[in-house]
Amino acid sequence: MEFIGQLSTRHGSEIHPPSGPLLDVGFVRRFAAAHEEAGFDRVLIGHSASSPDGMQVAAALAASTERLGFLIAHRPGFVAPTLAARSFATLDAFAGPGRVAVHTISGGSDADQARDGDHLDKEGRYRRTDEYLEVLRRTWEAGEPFDHHGEFYDVDDAQTDVRPEQPIPVFFGGSSESAYRVGGKHADVFALWGEPLAETAEQIASVHAAARAAGRSDLPGISVSFRPILGATEEQAWDRAHDVLDRIVAAGGGGGSFTGRSAHRQGHETTRTNVGSQRLMAAAERGELHDRCLWTPTAAASGAAGNSTALVGTPETVAAALLDYVDLGVTTFLLRGYDPFDDVAAYGRDLLPLVRSEVASRGSAA
Repeated sequence: MEFIGQLSTRHGSEIHPPSGPLLDVGFVRRFAAAHEEAGFDRVLIGHSASSPDGMQVAAALAASTERLGFLIAHRPGFVAPTLAARSFATLDAFAGPGRVAVHTISGGSDADQARDGDHLDKEGRYRRTDEYLEVLRRTWEAGEPFDHHGEFYDVDDAQTDVRPEQPIPVFFGGSSESAYRVGGKHADVFALWGEPLAETAEQIASVHAAARAAGRSDLPGISVSFRPILGATEEQAWDRAHDVLDRIVAAGGGGGSFTGRSAHRQGHETTRTNVGSQRLMAAAERGELHDRCLWTPTAAASGAAGNSTALVGTPETVAAALLDYVDLGVTTFLLRGYDPFDDVAAYGRDLLPLVRSEVASRGSAA
């Protein structure tokens, strides 16, 4: 199992108004250290048209941590894939092999894409991503200079002298048919938001079918994202969950996943155009509680602008729920809390060890 946290560059969440400068250097270093101490494998560094540059954030934090990996959200189309390949390989060399991964985001918000001058429609963005990832990987892997002449990229005699010591994992996010097609073809890990078990199983089947259609025998791993809300007892967990919900509602949705200047606006734009957000809203409309302890009102209240469904209960209950997803074939969990520092510590102390222990015991038994 791999556990990923989500890094922000200042303190804030849907229930905590952002405080401090947008790039609070002291905070982000402490937050990364908290994830490392809690036993997370990586942290996701998000991306928007108003957020700090994720590559530079990762470079700075790699120097102040020892083991923690960095999953850097990356939008194809803003830099050449050959340049991106060199940038990621350079960072990988400084950070140490295995600490850098790429999270490919074709773009869920037309408006946010346009802020950086990208006016391609959604299908065009996915075609570009397909070609981009082909050139990116070829730049890392080709033993000889190569030419590529495509719809979006035209390079001659491409080569690089800086290569990753081991393959840099490529993650891919999305919930549309185009996302399945492109991610199924290229992704090492395909990332989903936390839906009920039945819907998650359907999405996994779609991703794997797309991978097979692309001629792959090595099927992508699957990541699922949740917002666990823990309590020492079930009653305490649910009391806390309702308090979180009340505070999200009072904050008018809380700005979703983003902590940049245009957080609240972008959250609503994403809900309108992003299939993953629409799927979470649909799950919320079908009911508040699904399966063992998947709770959807937090997604509905925040507009599902990011990973926003909660798993509510004691650490044992939430661990059992995560293991239900492991039974579906999930290999990675992205977990983030509504109380950023406290939840990271609680996950590392009470939740991650339970899941890892059970997965390890299953492996031993097998």
